[in-house]
Amino acid sequence: MKKILNILLQICILFIFSYIGTVIQNLFHLIIPGSIIALLLLFICLCLKIVPVKYIENGASFLLSTLMLFFIPSTVGIMNYPSLLSMQGALLIAAVLISTIITIAIAGTASQFFEKKTQDRKDDKECSTFSSHSS
Repeated sequence: MKKILNILLQICILFIFSYIGTVIQNLFHLIIPGSIIALLLLFICLCLKIVPVKYIENGASFLLSTLMLFFIPSTVGIMNYPSLLSMQGALLIAAVLISTIITIAIAGTASQFFEKKTQDRKDDKECSTFSSHSS
């Protein structure tokens, strides 16, 4: 029961960020959607450690685990538009697949690059520690 309440509280924190982003978007009549503003605010708060990760971790994990359920109605709704499943649909699917592959490739390459940089720093630190002890 305590875990469920914890998850609900964390989802409420995420909802508050979403609400603040929407208010900012409406208040300043911005082109950027409120949800994107909310994500940027959350990212800044996480980076500055204003909001520790543990305050939203379980709620975010729960939302991510149920995310696929939100796509079911839109997927079923596509069946009402058979023209989307014709040539335009094939082009749409190809565009989605290609962009997904490119995104995965870039994310993988970037994570390998940063992991290598981190490992190089660790190796340099160990080498300098070893050389200072041997002198």
